[in-house]
Amino acid sequence: MIIGNHNTSEKVFIIAELSANHNGSLDIALETIKAMKESGADAIKLQTYTPDTITLDCDSDMFTISQGTLWDKRKFHDLYAEAMTPWEWHPILFEHAKSLGMEAFSSPFDTTAVDFLSELEVPAYKIASFEITDIPLIEYTAAKGKPIIISTGIATLIDIEEALDACRRVGNDQITLLKCTSAYPAALEEMNLLTIDDMKNRFGVNVGLSDHTMSLAAPVTAVALGARVIEKHFILDREMGGADSVFSLEPHEFKAMVDAVRDTEKLLGQVTYELSPKSLKSREFSRSLFIAEDVKAGGIISATNVRSVRPGFGLSPKHLKEIIGKSFTTDVKKGTPLSWDYIG
Repeated sequence: MIIGNHNTSEKVFIIAELSANHNGSLDIALETIKAMKESGADAIKLQTYTPDTITLDCDSDMFTISQGTLWDKRKFHDLYAEAMTPWEWHPILFEHAKSLGMEAFSSPFDTTAVDFLSELEVPAYKIASFEITDIPLIEYTAAKGKPIIISTGIATLIDIEEALDACRRVGNDQITLLKCTSAYPAALEEMNLLTIDDMKNRFGVNVGLSDHTMSLAAPVTAVALGARVIEKHFILDREMGGADSVFSLEPHEFKAMVDAVRDTEKLLGQVTYELSPKSLKSREFSRSLFIAEDVKAGGIISATNVRSVRPGFGLSPKHLKEIIGKSFTTDVKKGTPLSWDYIG
């Protein structure tokens, strides 16, 4: 896997986020993972929490959502009770993903979840956007020595710097920062994807995109700007409903995204000024110097009897000025590519 690896020669790593889209059914979760694989995902990511590890069961207004979101008027505790992935499912889901040739890991939301995932030998950890300010959690997670992915959806520049410092304090530099806009779904004009290149250069880490738009343009643009990881929510069918359904991609949409990303990788290629075999062959259609009319030995070369035309089998046009006024060494027919052999 390329998580944490700054080697941009590897293919873009595509993560399908299950989140709450199992709707409380293990069978749906297993079926979803299979569909993720068929749609081209490299990895599945879960979220590991319980309502009590992520919030308090409290009737205070502060614990009721009221920010113009999909979940307004719901208590945090009730929402997370509905959305959580039961911990006893984790080994089943991870093993299922591995059997399909996929990586499988999760976002822990407290230290007990980190320890639980460590026992399952996950290959990486993901810090969710809203946990980026929890420096003790980041430090504890990074200390496990595995690659760590951090979403930046609600982060200021200082938040990002502090999160990176926390990882590096415990000797972990296997870091991927994901540009993220914490809106569900996110509007295109709020994405600011130019930040991806700045993050890469400013922080010296692997970069990617955690995308909550419903557009294929966002991941494609992100890859063109240097993203090496793409994370998207995945659902079998949005008609199923659920906490995250409206900003999740269905299988055919996810596959279209993967195909577009892979096409973008092909388009980007690598920095090179070497010609491909096809381009090299196409040089035959470039311009070169040809005899434009029948000429005799001793005749003077002029802009009339030698011209720069297609195809490219004669001398380079860059020599035209230096040969004007010289003489032909032999009779030459119109349509013959000019060579130095004909010039005295």
